Amino acid sequence: MVTVTIDDKKVEVPAGTTVLNAARKAGVEIPTLCDHPQLTPYGGCRLCLVEVEGARTLQPSCTMPVADNMVVHTDSAKIREARKFVLSMIFSERNHFCPYCQVSGGDCELQNAAYAEGMTHWPLQPNWQPYPVDASHPFIIIEHNRCILCRRCVRACGELVGNFTLGIEERGANSKLIADLGTPLGESTCIGCGTCVQVCPTGAMIDRWSAYQGKETEVDTIKTTCAGCSVGCGLDVLTRDNRLVRIEGDWEAEANHGLLCEVGRFLPMEENRERVLTPMVRKDGNLKAATWDEAYQAIAAKLGDKKAIAAFISTRLPIESMYLFKQIFTDGLNAKTTTIVNGNSKQSANLAAEASVAASYEDVKNAHCVVVIGEDITKDHQVVSFLVKRNLPTGSKLITVSKGEDGLDHFANVVIKSDKLCEGIQNIEKQPKAAEILKASEATVIIFGGHAAECSECSKVLIELAKKYNAKLLNTYDGANGKAASKLGLVGTVDGNGVDAAYVALGDEEASQTFIKSIEKVPFVVVQSSYASSLTSKADVVLPSFTWLEQEGHYMNMDGKLSSAKAALKAPEGAACNAGILKNVAGKLGLKVSEDWQAVIH
Repeated sequence: MVTVTIDDKKVEVPAGTTVLNAARKAGVEIPTLCDHPQLTPYGGCRLCLVEVEGARTLQPSCTMPVADNMVVHTDSAKIREARKFVLSMIFSERNHFCPYCQVSGGDCELQNAAYAEGMTHWPLQPNWQPYPVDASHPFIIIEHNRCILCRRCVRACGELVGNFTLGIEERGANSKLIADLGTPLGESTCIGCGTCVQVCPTGAMIDRWSAYQGKETEVDTIKTTCAGCSVGCGLDVLTRDNRLVRIEGDWEAEANHGLLCEVGRFLPMEENRERVLTPMVRKDGNLKAATWDEAYQAIAAKLGDKKAIAAFISTRLPIESMYLFKQIFTDGLNAKTTTIVNGNSKQSANLAAEASVAASYEDVKNAHCVVVIGEDITKDHQVVSFLVKRNLPTGSKLITVSKGEDGLDHFANVVIKSDKLCEGIQNIEKQPKAAEILKASEATVIIFGGHAAECSECSKVLIELAKKYNAKLLNTYDGANGKAASKLGLVGTVDGNGVDAAYVALGDEEASQTFIKSIEKVPFVVVQSSYASSLTSKADVVLPSFTWLEQEGHYMNMDGKLSSAKAALKAPEGAACNAGILKNVAGKLGLKVSEDWQAVIH
């Protein structure tokens, strides 16, 4: 530890700490633009200049390491003059017309820094040269006129996401942000995660869905958990007047540390399906509006005397709903129960736990070698793929095993293709380069999913491989609460053959045509759904339910961590809580249910 004095405040920090972070620990605020807590120090904007006793010139606090007994001053006439000059130069480089910018009025770090220094106008004339606007991407707009070349977006794309799409072309006054080698963003290798938008300090990177919809001071922010997949990303959901404005990654969330994919950040903004807002019961061949009591009575009358019942639940629903579902259908009605995943009813067992070699996200981050088997995590669990890709430039190795094209193949050291996944796994050791990598690795993680998680033969081969190379296994699972479903025994394959009645707790999931076809011959079908669809149109009873953003509950991610979801939006009149619906169904069937899910899942 070293002792530093910053503005007459003494603070002890570890050796190697930057002056900027030491100042923050001491409670001293130093303005910055290019610095970001999640990114490596860059020292590009020079706004964080400080005086260090003994140094000849002002020093950038974001890159300068502390020294024992160092004395630092952060607020002097010389420093303030330097800051104003830096800000004046930044404003002069582009066309920063604040009144027309969507982040003006509190959300722009450049504008806020200028106000903090008492600036009310441009001391230097701006560059009147118009810069282009790239609106080719479906989610993101690049407004070059507002760019300050801080390179936060460039560094985030590489350091956090591992995609390395963004860069800077030309030099000096002609410098400009580009994608790939000058390709329009919408035609580039951009994967639409939006991390660049979230780290941008100005209005240069724009979320086209939320622009001009409300400033930070005008919106409500609710912390919740994404239900898009089993990564369990923490979200900051911004709403205004019960309307979704923007979704950002929660920098403090343990699972994702601010990272999101387009499924969690942008796709909820595009939701336009028709809501179901009244219970419906089929009478005389037609679905007709009914009261809740009439709907529950119809369900009790049919399910109470049926012996062959199948029940399906979405893994997007919270654990609370899943536990009630299990008690009603698995335990109470002795029904065949499983989850709805990608149009089928398959769900993996917790192989990693059985093998006592379960991996965590930290293991993935620190792995010397990662083997990805049976699933393209760049599509289905994108944030985990970020953890893999961003370590490759530092020497981490990657092996992929799959049947078809995999988004990680381009980054992999060894690519193995096989129509039979079991053979593909067995072929890993037969590849000289792969065998060499595995033997040399001191920290190996095997990420698996899809068929590799469902096939018992693959399971045996995976566990043997993990034990041989002292590797850890990470089962990706299907669906946000796939791991919880597995712990509750909601696994296996179930279809409509020989079934008298089916209950589908769908929530806001969109059932595939494959799933709908599998139960189309069932005589009596109940659908608990947020949205109208071809499935609800064929149902005998429809129960309107909350969406993921309207309900509260808990989720267990593939890492085995529990997180809570908070309601970000108030549900429209007519819809009901998913867990509440299931409790009422249990009551009508005369079944006693417990809400103590913690006793079963922990």
